[in-house]
Amino acid sequence: MAISFTLHATDGAARAGTVHTPHGDVSTPAFMPVGTQGTVKGLTPEMVRDAGAHILLGNTYHLALRPGDEIVRDLGGLHTFMNWNRPILTDSGGFQVFSLAGQVKITDHGAKFKSHIDGSPLELTPERAVEIQQNLGSDIAMVLDECPPADGAPEVIRRAVTRSIKWAERCKRHHSRPDQAQFAIVQGGLNLDLRAECAKELVAMDFPGYALGGFSVGEAPEAMHAALPACAACLPEHKPRYLMGVGRPQDLLAGVASGIDMFDCVMPTRNGRNALAFTDEGPVRLRNAKHRRDPKPLMSGCGCYCCANYSRGYLHHLFAAEEMLGPTLLSLHNISFYLNLMAGARDAIRAGRFAEFRAGCLARWTPAS
Repeated sequence: MAISFTLHATDGAARAGTVHTPHGDVSTPAFMPVGTQGTVKGLTPEMVRDAGAHILLGNTYHLALRPGDEIVRDLGGLHTFMNWNRPILTDSGGFQVFSLAGQVKITDHGAKFKSHIDGSPLELTPERAVEIQQNLGSDIAMVLDECPPADGAPEVIRRAVTRSIKWAERCKRHHSRPDQAQFAIVQGGLNLDLRAECAKELVAMDFPGYALGGFSVGEAPEAMHAALPACAACLPEHKPRYLMGVGRPQDLLAGVASGIDMFDCVMPTRNGRNALAFTDEGPVRLRNAKHRRDPKPLMSGCGCYCCANYSRGYLHHLFAAEEMLGPTLLSLHNISFYLNLMAGARDAIRAGRFAEFRAGCLARWTPAS
């Protein structure tokens, strides 16, 4: 098997473990910075590694369009191509079926896109999604699924579940790369019966790991938090559990409390590019004029390069002057914040005090200032 999972400790439903991959171990709970197009935007691989990232995420749809999965393969695979020698997970393009709904035609055979770059056609079938990811050479590849909208009608969500199960079966049958693991994706919206039904079918196929998809797609965060414990409980205890595309720091802690092991989200870097920083006291908006003369670091006690070397006043200046360094420094800090949050969660689980850790974080996080 390309990967294995060791569970070291539990605290309630929260879990601390290790995912073992061909490119190294991933301590869980883990946050995966998103490198959609072979790069975590604005950051070098060394910056991301030094921040403490054990694993990155890449995107099948975007890399297939540009530069092309065969080019990545011929240039040594995604690890060599982007100079990242630690584990990589690639999503399947299923989220683009949701996010680019206006440019996608979905049938049981697959999804037909128009490229967001030049309008050229791209057909993404389960088999093609497998082939692209095998060319990319990621350690963990996701099956192709259909992600329904949060407000989808019951028949729309059921059709997506049925299609996702059939597509997962086709992905598993077509997959042939022994050094790459394949994770299945549970869909079902907020319908817990559908989620349980989908999970039962996928667990019977015996994938090396399982993901919960279709969350943080428009539903209220409270509704997601309420659904997560039952959804996670449907997944095998001895295999990694991954919550896709989530989310805010409080959402990650809700996921950990529910028994989730792996997370990814563009929020740290996207917000960093837009002058919003995550801190232990809550979000900070660096464009706010009150930071103009502030000599303090962004976050006291943070060991990241940004906080160790620059003041809030300087960061405010960089964004006011539209200098590239501002988004880079805030993206680096935000990635570090998320990674440190997960490290703190791991330590708390091992010490049997995760509930206290979570409550303390939530009490400190105040509205953006």
